[in-house]
Amino acid sequence: MRSTLRYSALLLALAASACQETLFTTVPSIPDNLTYELEPSGDPNQPLGMLLVWDGVSDGDLASYRVYSRGSSSGSFVLRGETTSNTFHDNGVPHLQYFVTAVNDRGNESDGSNVITVDERRQLDRPSTLFSISLNGAIHLEWADNAYTSDTARFKWYRIYSTPYNLDTGFCEASWSLEGTTVAPEFLASALMNGSPRCFGVTAVSTEGYESLWSPRRQDTPRPDARNTLVFAFDENQAQSGFRFWQDLNADGNQQASELGLVVSGNRTDIDFWIYRDPSDSTLWIRPEFTGTRMRLYDTLPLNDLTDIDFAPISGYSSNMIQAAPGYGYVFEIVEATTLRYGALRITHVGRDYLIFDWSFQTDVGNPELIRRAGLSTSLSTGFQVRGSQ
Repeated sequence: MRSTLRYSALLLALAASACQETLFTTVPSIPDNLTYELEPSGDPNQPLGMLLVWDGVSDGDLASYRVYSRGSSSGSFVLRGETTSNTFHDNGVPHLQYFVTAVNDRGNESDGSNVITVDERRQLDRPSTLFSISLNGAIHLEWADNAYTSDTARFKWYRIYSTPYNLDTGFCEASWSLEGTTVAPEFLASALMNGSPRCFGVTAVSTEGYESLWSPRRQDTPRPDARNTLVFAFDENQAQSGFRFWQDLNADGNQQASELGLVVSGNRTDIDFWIYRDPSDSTLWIRPEFTGTRMRLYDTLPLNDLTDIDFAPISGYSSNMIQAAPGYGYVFEIVEATTLRYGALRITHVGRDYLIFDWSFQTDVGNPELIRRAGLSTSLSTGFQVRGSQ
């Protein structure tokens, strides 16, 4: 009886050993659905790297995955790397083709997964146009949505880049940085310094990470503005009858919010203008005061918005006062010492005792851009197309 039991136990042990041997010598399952996504860098020909992703193998004795690649369609595949994850990051410019295998803890390797091919010819169309609108501490950007409409299924998002613009050389600087990404054909670049010109460019990115060529570069300059400023007639409220676009109160040469668009006393000689009321008919007039401030009517017709005042005219200014009329725009040329700046108004209301206006001011010396955005997509474009880095 004992002999029979020993024999039965031996048979069970041998069977278990055979099963275990079979388990560990089985070729691993093949990884499925290998896909990839490039990491854009701003240069469509030099991505930062590539992320490979595939379906994980559920084998209990799985040890790792091996990634193979080759640089040309005629070359031999070589081991690129090994990982225990079902993802693999390949840093730098990727090879042309990749596949993945699974390896068990006995060193047995599966057949290869599907082969993926990295083909830069799959780039989306570049945005064909780029426009901009100056804002207070920001620039609104809009561009053609042709990258999305030409290949909707493969479109992922747009990337927006910026760099300082050199007014003296007329070139964008070389140190481009990423402002952000968006799926819409518009973007608000904010937290910018007023009076500091910047260049902008936009690319389109596909679901695989292919980055398009750049849109046309565009230069624009943020600058302060304000809505619905109230100033009284001098003989109605002298303390609030004057206006100064900017006064450097702390003498640091920078433009703080508290130093811009100041409603002050009309009897000061350092203000840009004050409001005169004609005693014969109670009409209100804008009268330049500071010796370096001159003004002119922007157009002979009323404007729809302050945004209609794009660039300041180069001539036609005088120190003569001009009647304030609702809807009309006025541009100011302000020369202080050797610096030239521009400001603008659009009158929204003229009463007997006071007037209300929207204003804008360009802090960048000599820069004639004055337009602001009113929150409407129909606002006029500012800035201009520029060349890239030197």
